[in-house]
Amino acid sequence: MSQIPKNLKYTPAHEWVLDEGEGVYAVGITDFAQQQLGDVVFIELPEVGSTIQLNDSIAVVESVKAASDVYAPLTGEVVAVNEKLIDTPETLNNDPYQEGWFFKVKATSDTNFDHLLDADAYEQECQ
Repeated sequence: MSQIPKNLKYTPAHEWVLDEGEGVYAVGITDFAQQQLGDVVFIELPEVGSTIQLNDSIAVVESVKAASDVYAPLTGEVVAVNEKLIDTPETLNNDPYQEGWFFKVKATSDTNFDHLLDADAYEQECQ
């Protein structure tokens, strides 16, 4: 069974979102997603300073089994990326919610979070 932390929000496409305060949100992919991918061998991240739109394909995860797009769970500006994942992509398999975050985004003031799921609703998506 996958870990689904209660303090996060989720998308049906298996991204997680953590509110870090002051309009900044950390984003990554869920434990369920990394399990489905298998051993991760490469991660392509967005550039700091880039503007992202909700549902844009903004990152790529490649594993021994498949390549998968990561979609923007909200609109805003990328303010940080997890450089560690570029050198050690397997970090994602070991710790998708802490060390395995992908990027941080400063959300636009009109960002809508209604599409994000709580942990219970996301768990239903994984059934």
